[in-house]
Amino acid sequence: MIIVSACLLGLKVKYDQTDSNANELLRKYAHLGKYIPLCPEQLGGLTTPRCVSEIKGGSGEDVLAGINKVVTKEGEDVTEQFILGGEQVEKILELSPVTAAILKERSPSCGVNQIYDGTFQHVVKEGQGVTAALLQQHKILIYSEKELTEELLLSLLK
Repeated sequence: MIIVSACLLGLKVKYDQTDSNANELLRKYAHLGKYIPLCPEQLGGLTTPRCVSEIKGGSGEDVLAGINKVVTKEGEDVTEQFILGGEQVEKILELSPVTAAILKERSPSCGVNQIYDGTFQHVVKEGQGVTAALLQQHKILIYSEKELTEELLLSLLK
């Protein structure tokens, strides 16, 4: 099974409740039933729509270590919800034979290689989101939709 950021499948779970993150390649193979679509932010108790959030001054790994926080553009601390969402994903790992994850790049939850820098100015930096960091700790192969090719996806679906 492959964990997939639900927004990449066109589900309206993105903070602004749009389906603008839909990825046609992922949708093409959804009928095979090998995806576990999820949104860690919703699993952590945040609503949709919700205020945009970014990791303030660090990465998902830093959030898990208690060094940095996840905050909304209005300044609300939503760290607890992001950590809870990651913990819910960990429970899914216990219940399903997950071999990989395909996650939304730049998300404070799902960013695989890049996240926004916490200034809400659309500045990108290297780093992982909270759930991506947790999945990596569990030795799950993680890919962003930006890295996805049909060849890679087909190899993961075997």
